[in-house]
Amino acid sequence: MRLASLTGATAALLSLGSLTTLLPGCNAAPPPPQTPAAAAAPAPASPATLEARRAALREVIADQWEYTMRTSPEYATILGDKRYNDRWSDLSEKQVLADLEAARGYLARLHAIDTAGFPEQEALNEVLLARQLRLVLDGARFEEWLMPVNQFTGPHIDMAQFVSLMPFDGVKDYEDYVTRLRTLPRVLDQVVALMRSGVAKGLVPPRILLGQVASQADKIGAPAPEESAFAAPLKKFPAAVPEADRARLRAEVLAAIRDQVSPAYKSFAAFVRAEYEPRGRAEPGVWSLPLGTERYRYDIEARTSTKMTADEIHRVGLGEVARIEALMLGVARKMGYGDLRSFSAALEKDPARHFRSRQDVIGTYKRYIDQMETKLPSLFGRLPKAKLVVMPVEEFREKEASGAQYDEGTPDGSRPGHVMVNTGDFDKRSNLIAETTAYHEGLPGHHLQISIAQEVTGLPPFRQHYEVTSYIEGWALYSERLGEEVGFFQDPYSYFGHLQDEMLRAIRLVVDTGLHDKRWSRQQVVDFFHAHSTCDEVEVQSETDRYIAVPGQALGYKIGQLKILALRDKAKAALGDRFDIRGFHDTVLDSGALPLDVLETQVDRWVAAQKAR
Repeated sequence: MRLASLTGATAALLSLGSLTTLLPGCNAAPPPPQTPAAAAAPAPASPATLEARRAALREVIADQWEYTMRTSPEYATILGDKRYNDRWSDLSEKQVLADLEAARGYLARLHAIDTAGFPEQEALNEVLLARQLRLVLDGARFEEWLMPVNQFTGPHIDMAQFVSLMPFDGVKDYEDYVTRLRTLPRVLDQVVALMRSGVAKGLVPPRILLGQVASQADKIGAPAPEESAFAAPLKKFPAAVPEADRARLRAEVLAAIRDQVSPAYKSFAAFVRAEYEPRGRAEPGVWSLPLGTERYRYDIEARTSTKMTADEIHRVGLGEVARIEALMLGVARKMGYGDLRSFSAALEKDPARHFRSRQDVIGTYKRYIDQMETKLPSLFGRLPKAKLVVMPVEEFREKEASGAQYDEGTPDGSRPGHVMVNTGDFDKRSNLIAETTAYHEGLPGHHLQISIAQEVTGLPPFRQHYEVTSYIEGWALYSERLGEEVGFFQDPYSYFGHLQDEMLRAIRLVVDTGLHDKRWSRQQVVDFFHAHSTCDEVEVQSETDRYIAVPGQALGYKIGQLKILALRDKAKAALGDRFDIRGFHDTVLDSGALPLDVLETQVDRWVAAQKAR
């Protein structure tokens, strides 16, 4: 799972944690104007006219990116742009509406540009930017910004997580941070205003999730200032901060936590518990919201970049569950067990199948990432330059966080990519899936793909950071299988964990559509998990709540993986002995994240070029 970054009002709220500038495209861009059959073909554009149109497109792209940086200061910080480091995004509904109006303006400017004769990647720039803007505008009618929090994402969590992604290189960085801390209460006040507006319109998350939100806010706001997550930058000052300034900065940070941050979090927790949670909706499915059917159809398109229906996805999921279940049963029988249930029970009781300490969790993930790194040259022509480190998930969100997730590094390499692993309740966590998860989150999964996208020259910034859930998560799931192909998963327990993790992604297709389209209860989801997986109870409960919180997000993994596998099979069939796995992977990765239909076009062009040789 890749952790979505923070951003401004529309970006943070409209898309439930995905960036507006990185949202997956779901609707095809309008085709370029076609010459009527009876009319003569137009004369080729003059070079000057062509260059003017290319310059116009570059200008729109640059303007839209600058708007994103200015209105999404946290995102700018994450990418290493320090111009707005002393401010938070404006999360007021007024700003949300202003963002939508800006999107309409940029889309109109794009539609006014004829891209005939443009180089391939430049024409694709227009298609992709138009798709993401149209996606934002198409989703505006659902007013998702009025449900800005759940137990997985929301400003209450994001601001605390954001601390580990901020730069602290000198005095000004700390002074900007103090300003941010002092103005943090305004952000939570704006969020509360949105939540109250949502209640008035019947737009409220399920009640079962909201108690977790209140508990999270309590945990963040309760510690003494010195122990707060917001005090982490005080643990070690960089050499560039003079000793004479350190005492002052420490005092200012701690005072801001004591006087502004902690009271704001306590007030927010009290509001959620007393006023918001009691008004949470009873049914977990998105169908119970206004425009529920249309809302989920939009979620599917946005997350998968396909036109698949909920029924189609449900059927694919059932087929994948059956296929993977047969493989898992084969492992269980090889290990001397007649069925999955007895094998699972034995694994649960075996201390060797659980982590021994928090450090054991971190060391295990690091070991698998390191061994995969030695195999990358046989799979890829282009390798990332960015470094990768394994870090523990912050303790304040261990209960709700997934087992591991990826935080991207800065494009300039000043901050490496982070694989954040959950070390909480380590002795209750199975170590079976550590190997496959290390490949998914680290190498050759999220870190390799996202770092290469950032490092590709010639792409505008929005392309380097473009997000399509089915591509990004599909690639990471596809990457897990590459471990098999280079000879890993030799340990039968680790291989079983690999299958178990793939089973989890197949189950997601069934239960996400079950919840939000077929009106399953939460208990039906839990029962399906227990019937078809060996996941422990902690994971079953957490995963179930995740699908309730973020409809459709979990669909992207399997849909994307199956598409990449199908494209690979198609290319191998067309090229035979001339198929080159490194060339295929570079083709998939070299244009950044793409909607699946655009990715297919890119692979088809590569195949045609190989044939022509």
